[in-house]
Amino acid sequence: MMGFLNVYKPKGVTSHDVIDEIRKKLGTRRVGHAGTLDPFAEGVLVVGIGSATRLLEYLQVERKKYFVKILLGITTETFDITGEVVEERVCDKAEEEIIETIKSFKGRYKQVPPAYSAKKYKGERLYKLARKGKIISLPPVEVEIYSIENIKINIPHVTLEVEVSKGTYIRSLCMDIGYKLGCGATAEELVRISVGDFELKNSINPFETGKDKLLKNMLNVEKVLNLPKVEVYKDSVEKIFNGIQPTMDFLKTIFDDFPKEQDVMLLCEGKLIAVARAERSSKFIEKNYPNGNIFKLKKVFREI
Repeated sequence: MMGFLNVYKPKGVTSHDVIDEIRKKLGTRRVGHAGTLDPFAEGVLVVGIGSATRLLEYLQVERKKYFVKILLGITTETFDITGEVVEERVCDKAEEEIIETIKSFKGRYKQVPPAYSAKKYKGERLYKLARKGKIISLPPVEVEIYSIENIKINIPHVTLEVEVSKGTYIRSLCMDIGYKLGCGATAEELVRISVGDFELKNSINPFETGKDKLLKNMLNVEKVLNLPKVEVYKDSVEKIFNGIQPTMDFLKTIFDDFPKEQDVMLLCEGKLIAVARAERSSKFIEKNYPNGNIFKLKKVFREI
């Protein structure tokens, strides 16, 4: 059993609760996700099953899109509506200024992660430290806001859709918008609309879905991963399983171009055998037929 699931996480449960539910339904402990959603949030949670958990790192870098409802004039300790209110102000800004301020965040900017988050500090989650009264301020991290669309204003409420890079906290974005406006703001509702090609409209709720439907909706890793594909000969598969580094003799077809140091998928008859780091570019390999190793094995999969 190996693949990915496009899961819908409902409001009020943790991402870990979702993972536990899937573990129970499928009868396996090998279940993980590609990015936490806060309990107050809902939406797409990309889940890996079996050995696909070893591939989740490649999906964590995908762009994420959110719908967010912002409450202006309120600042909370968690940067969302579930936290204790620490400041209240009247928002007397004109709609044009609010829109201009929101749009000013498009592009790269330095963002401070919330003290109440799943990030780790010295091996412990920040939210656990915060609950003990230990508020840790991490240094700002550069994130990128790719797009901000469908801004609608009904003061003190603002709704919008935003597409962001890995590591972006929408709660922090809301707080930063409020700070720049001078009135404060907090996230009131949050929905993750998509993670890469995983879209909300195609997601399934594991709390309302049985084992058979979960298995039916499992996606092949070969179709999901956005990595260059290389076909190897069948008689080289066992060698790869035994840890022998691939040479030209292993190589049957290069389907996609790739640079040196790029991770690629090694396939046999359409099935993933391994993920490997390219020691040479695809163009160099095709022109020069080099001696020695052309790939360095990183992850080997015996599920073929």
